[in-house]
Amino acid sequence: MTIAEAQSPPYFRLSLYYIFYFAALGSYVPYWSVYLKDLNFNAVEIGELIGIFMFSKFLAPLIWGWLADHTGQRLKWIRLAAFLSILGLLPIFIKQSYLWVASVTLLFGFFWNASLPQFEAITLNHLGNKSSRYSRVRLWGSIGFIISSACLPFLFAETDIGILPWVLLSFFIVLWVSTWFVTDKHHHALEQTSQGLVKVLKHPMVIALLIACILQAVSHGAYYTFFSIYLEEQGYSREFVGWMWALGVLAEVVLFLFAHRLFARYPAYQLFTISLLITAIRWLLLGEFVDNMTILWFSQLLHAASFGLFHASAIHLIHDWFPGRLQGRGQALYAGMSFGLGGAVGSVLSGYLWHFSSSTTTLFIMAAIAFVGWLIAITMIKKSVLWSV
Repeated sequence: MTIAEAQSPPYFRLSLYYIFYFAALGSYVPYWSVYLKDLNFNAVEIGELIGIFMFSKFLAPLIWGWLADHTGQRLKWIRLAAFLSILGLLPIFIKQSYLWVASVTLLFGFFWNASLPQFEAITLNHLGNKSSRYSRVRLWGSIGFIISSACLPFLFAETDIGILPWVLLSFFIVLWVSTWFVTDKHHHALEQTSQGLVKVLKHPMVIALLIACILQAVSHGAYYTFFSIYLEEQGYSREFVGWMWALGVLAEVVLFLFAHRLFARYPAYQLFTISLLITAIRWLLLGEFVDNMTILWFSQLLHAASFGLFHASAIHLIHDWFPGRLQGRGQALYAGMSFGLGGAVGSVLSGYLWHFSSSTTTLFIMAAIAFVGWLIAITMIKKSVLWSV
């Protein structure tokens, strides 16, 4: 083996984790709300239950990120979190009352959501100066999501949606196994961090980034909570719903395949702002033209920007602005503030809007929230000398 080969990032072993993590997510995100509806929960309760899961994304990464950064044993905490997520889900098989499901959701969500930000840090450390190749690894997560979301409706047709917790448990088990195929790797500047967390968080560009991330996640609340229910209420089959989720993530995969070329040509923050504007357009189209097959398919293709481009650019910015010992907390802060806090607010808000107004009104409000995020991001760019990173 040559030195170059020895130093080559372990793309395959890193990708295994993403495949199984997002395969689990591909079973949870499209169908958990449908599962909850099958348990006779109403829109408000479904929004709150999904919101509890999203809130665990805020709480868990911050706590586990601190533990990983201060012990320097990131992989140990990833493996522990993956194992405890298995144990956390088991009580769902005992009973399904609202308070019980809420407690179980918080429990398994706390552990499941703890590991991804830390694994992102390990991945970027392995990539080193090839961080633009992050999308090459991350796209396998999208593939796992596609396979899961597209195939599960056929399983549900043979059994019923009640088998979903067993499917999720199976993915949790193989996810934990996958963590034993990777090794930890520290950031080359681990001991050379020149600034503290508070100092980084005071920077206007960082503030703008985090606020925009929160608003972006809030705007996705109705999509992640009610998209499957929305399409079924419009008369679309569950198989079609699965393919719509798969199409959105397939568009995301294509984006990840070519993302390194975009980042080589354009500043990450510029791509970040573009993703916010496209998100606002996407929710407007989904709210107004859900009965138009062509526009519905097009709106799903925009997932390449509303999630794929958004996430890839945000990951790059966080990696650059939170160096050394701040790295784990930086990734945790991004995940916690956006998908956690923002996702929780978006899910609960969409639940109440969906119940007391209409689906169209809800999606229009989500579009307005994404647009405000774009305004904040683009305004801070014009005021900052740090146009590129």
